[in-house]
Formats: sequence, structure tokens, C-alpha cells
Amino acid sequence: MTNVMDGIRVLEVAEHTFVPLAGAILASWGADVIKIEHPERGDAMRGIGSSGGINVGSGGVHILMEHANRGKRSLGLDLTDPAGLELLYKLVESSDVFLTNKLPAVQKKLHVTPDEIRAHNPDIVYVQGSGYGSRGPDIDAGGYDSLGFWARSGVAVANTPPELGHILGQSVPAFGDSIGAMFIAGGISTALLHRERTGEATFVDTSLLASGMWSIGAGIGLSLQMGQAYSNPQPGAARNPVVGMYRTSDDRWISLCMLQGFHYWPEVATVLGHPEWIGDPRFATSELLFSNGGEAADLVAAAFESDTFASWKQKMTGMKGQWAPVQNTVDIAEDPMVIANGFIGETQTADGTPFRLVTPPVQFDNQPGPALRSPEFNEHGDAILQGELGVDDETLIDLKVRGVIA
Repeated sequence: MTNVMDGIRVLEVAEHTFVPLAGAILASWGADVIKIEHPERGDAMRGIGSSGGINVGSGGVHILMEHANRGKRSLGLDLTDPAGLELLYKLVESSDVFLTNKLPAVQKKLHVTPDEIRAHNPDIVYVQGSGYGSRGPDIDAGGYDSLGFWARSGVAVANTPPELGHILGQSVPAFGDSIGAMFIAGGISTALLHRERTGEATFVDTSLLASGMWSIGAGIGLSLQMGQAYSNPQPGAARNPVVGMYRTSDDRWISLCMLQGFHYWPEVATVLGHPEWIGDPRFATSELLFSNGGEAADLVAAAFESDTFASWKQKMTGMKGQWAPVQNTVDIAEDPMVIANGFIGETQTADGTPFRLVTPPVQFDNQPGPALRSPEFNEHGDAILQGELGVDDETLIDLKVRGVIA
């Protein structure tokens, strides 16, 4: 893969997933990303033991840490100590991007506000990610993706069937974080292009709230137009029978999304083994098919329930009508398109334990991005300080004794 970010240095002062994952994406694209961690505990993510009832360190691999920090270099540094801050500022001088999720009050406390960072490098692109935005009453309120992206943005309500009786929680860890991180990476890339063309270094800002709203932006737009909150639509009597989820005999599901329903109805009828539906007077026109959509959907459902998931996948392969198998997070690794396109890559931890990760969704020159590992805590500390900042042995030892560096 072409390392499109080769020669770009990103200095990251961020924890957890949303913003750090943007740094990981850039590292996968070839950037040199230096991750600044707390000198004692490291990134707070290192201490998280479970998510959704799943042990995140299962099998000796902290997947959430690996997902968000692949390809970086780690330096443990105390930014509350003037000596540590001085070292950070030296790194700022040689960096193209400063990436942080520290809230404004913490930025001031640590002396890493945009003005303070740019005082040491006026050409640096300053990037901030937050829970809810950089202006307004909640700028210093912490937020995770289950809050800003999922709950507050409207995503949770939009995805919950009205008759369920409760609001769906976010289904998987780092869902909104992973979507939002790509927005950040795109913003950084655009800002770097702008700087190259104009010489102007911009301030890049996004939030989990904005990311969630953008993700359901079409639904929000429709809601504002209609004056009605959008919620997960359920099939009614009048509907397109070849749009929806259908259960197979082994309790798996097939999803159909043939928006031109009448156009594809003959093919569906044939593939499902019921050519008599084609001449059925109830479905003879587009209007009749939709007005009798409930009856047609019942027929389709009964047909799907007569055979297995694997059998239907085989029978439906090559259809012109649009469909997809409904897969889980284990199935997906065996999907032929995932394998052919390298959407999952193999790597290993620093101690050699193998594991797999989803690769970044943007590819260059038809090559998947590498599945890099995350750094061990302070793995590159000495190399960065001595090899790049010229810290001598005596000073290095003194800084370690004083707790300024890990």
C-alpha cells in the first residue's frame, strides 16, 4: 500500500478510543505517530478490563488498545512537570499535527491549548476531538460514544423499534468512536492539503455528537421536514415485500433491499421456487404488489423459512436483485469479499501473540492497510528522547528518577 502519510509526524496527547483511533488510521497510512502517555499508568484504556461483558484482554491481547493504537510509538511523559512539558514542546517543533481529546479546562491545566502549542510551531495543525463540541455550555463535559454518538445524537432512538419498550443500547464497543475517528482522519488529511497549498495551518475540530448526527443526517433532515421524530420503521400492510429481513429454517437471516420491487418480483419468485407468484393477480402491477405487500411478504417469509441460510446464499448468488446475508462478528471473517479485499489483517503483539484486526476502510492503490500492533507502554521512550531530542544518558536517568518520564 502507498504510504500516503509518509513524512508526516503526529503528536498525540489523547486517551481511550475516539481520538487515538484517528492517530492509528494515520499511522496505518504511513504517518509517524508519537503517543504521549501518563508516565505511570499509561493510556487509561490500558486499565480497562472488560466491555459489554467481554474480557478485552482475552487470549493475552488487549484488542481495544490494539484497535486504537496500531502502528504508533509510545512515550511516557509527565506533562504536569515543567521538564516534561519542555520535552513535549520540543517534539511539537518537529510535528505536523497535534492531536488531542483533552477538554478545554485540561488543555489549560497542561498548557497544551492551541495558542501554547502553536507558540512552538505556528505551522502545526491542531486537532481536537470531544464529546459534544468546542462551543457551548458542555465543552468541559466528558463523553463516550455511547453517550455523545449513540444517545444524545438521536442514533439510539432512530434504531429502536417503537414497540420494543426500551431504548437499544450501543451494540458493540467503540462503534461511534470508530466512525468518528475516520472523520477526524479525513479532516486532518484535508487540513494538511490546505496547509501545503496555502501555508495556513488550521484548527480541526469534531465531536462524537456531530459524528452521530452526521451518520443519521438524512433521518434528521426528514424529521425536521415532517415535524416527526424518526424511529425504526416497521412493515405495514402496504409495503415493498422485497425489502426487509427474512428468517431461514436454521434461525439465520437474509436481508433484501430491492427498492424497485415490482421490477425484481419475477426474479425473486423464481429463485424462491414459486414462479406462480409472477402471474398472481394480487401482484400483477407495481401498485397491486405494494398495496398487497403484506400478503406478498408473508409468502416470501414462508419461502425463506423452508430452507437453510447456507442453501439460500447459494441459490441467491448471482441475482440481479440486491440482497445480503445477515452476518455476525464471527461470520464476517469468512466472507469471501472480506478475504479478497483484505478487510481483516493478521498481526501479533510485541511478545508474539497472534491476533486479527479490521484494517482501515480506505485503501490506496488497491492494497489493504497493514494490521499493525499497538506499542507497549513507553516502548519507544528512550529512542525518542535520546535519538531524536538528543537527551544524554545522565539527563535521561535523572528524568526517570524524578518521574518526569516513564
